[in-house]
Amino acid sequence: MTTTTMTPNAASPSDRLRAALAHDASSARLQAALAAGTAPDAAYVEALIARCAVEPDFFVRDMLTWALLRHPAEATVTRLLDEARSQTAQARSQALHTLSKIGDPRGWAAISAGALADPDDVVAATAWRAAVRLVPSGGESALAADLAEHFGRGDRDLQLSLSRALVDLGEPADAAIDAGAVHADPRIRAHAIATRRLREDPDTAFDAAIADAKRFVALANAPTPRD
Repeated sequence: MTTTTMTPNAASPSDRLRAALAHDASSARLQAALAAGTAPDAAYVEALIARCAVEPDFFVRDMLTWALLRHPAEATVTRLLDEARSQTAQARSQALHTLSKIGDPRGWAAISAGALADPDDVVAATAWRAAVRLVPSGGESALAADLAEHFGRGDRDLQLSLSRALVDLGEPADAAIDAGAVHADPRIRAHAIATRRLREDPDTAFDAAIADAKRFVALANAPTPRD
């Protein structure tokens, strides 16, 4: 019996793309993603999405997203919705990011309370940004209330991500921001007050806004001297 070995030329286009996207050199992977977006083929979608979950290079990930955007939403959105529920944090983050870029209304299905509260900070921040881009008309105030549940979470960069998301929602976020600004937790109050300042003046530096808000909260909580 003769055994036939598959040669590179006999491999399917999808298999060849997978192999190219696994190349050791990031420049080669970038070129492979570029080629897949330049000549879209539904057979490439699975390989592109799978690589998004593991690709270590930011610029290659960005090109993978671009390549997926070049494919019809009918070929990508359903698969990305599945990927947004992956056990792998980077897979969830990249799927949410790509759905937000596609902008298809079906992408809103990926924005759950669990996504907004994802334990991974990168995924949570991506979900916040995606939610603002995908929220259906009329749902902005409810989304703002959900986002405001995360006031005070994380480090400076994560807090800035949340503040920007709320600022981008515009007027529908005002009630949620105001509610946070009178919260009993001083960390939540400071973050909400800083967000309100950014809402009123988007050119304000976030670090300065946070510092001022913390000083305000500290003074408000200070005991009143007795006569």
